[in-house]
Amino acid sequence: MNDDTPVIRDTPTQGESPQAEAGREAAPRKKRKGSAKGSATAAIEARIGHKFTDPNLLISAFTHVSALKAARNRAESYQRLEFLGDHVLGLIVSDMLYRAFPNADEGELSKRLADLVRKESCADVAKSLGLVDDIKLGQVGASASARLRKSVLGDICEAVIGAIFLDGGYAAAAQFVERNWTERMRKPRRPLRDPKTVLQEWAQSRGMPTPVYREVERTGPHHDPQFRVSVDLPGLAPAEGVGGSKRAAEKVAASVMIEREGVGGGGNDS
Repeated sequence: MNDDTPVIRDTPTQGESPQAEAGREAAPRKKRKGSAKGSATAAIEARIGHKFTDPNLLISAFTHVSALKAARNRAESYQRLEFLGDHVLGLIVSDMLYRAFPNADEGELSKRLADLVRKESCADVAKSLGLVDDIKLGQVGASASARLRKSVLGDICEAVIGAIFLDGGYAAAAQFVERNWTERMRKPRRPLRDPKTVLQEWAQSRGMPTPVYREVERTGPHHDPQFRVSVDLPGLAPAEGVGGSKRAAEKVAASVMIEREGVGGGGNDS
């Protein structure tokens, strides 16, 4: 039916003046809001490669907490889905690595896994799918908006994985991960930089002194000791690590601080 077909009445409604009737006829029609939102969702689904039964999951996966009207609605942001997607991604990539590298030992598999599921890798996948402009933010400035989108891009990718898992199950999530991680997995593994070096360079770039490592505790027998070491930087809470040697414990402590402060480029390759 053509929506522009005029409505013809023989007489005005009882009790209504002809002028009121004419005013109602001239009132503009309301635009349908659902069509634009539906087309935007369909475009994202096409890039992701999954048609959602529950589109609200996809909407939540792209919604930053700043876009919510009240703090009590935080569950409607991407954060819970990111938590789920992080663990789903780890399981799927672990399975992929186990099958792809049958001769690799646990240490090699762990290093490959850490490299593939790090936030930077997830952000690269999100960029390749063009997801950055789909993130829904609250009222922030243009420069702040650009920085925020970049900082949460890896989280959004994990949230998308969580949403696909809830909507389509493990098989659907595995298909998404395999499409976007297989080529990365097959590439020669780049060596992870020593976390102590990464932390020191990061501190120096911010005008901080060299990190100070301090032995907190030594336990266990002489032939099999366990060291607990703390690393300190001015203005930051100390971070601790445990290892079979002081150096191993220091690297773990540095990795803990790197992860906590969101420093890129580190990894524990002990």
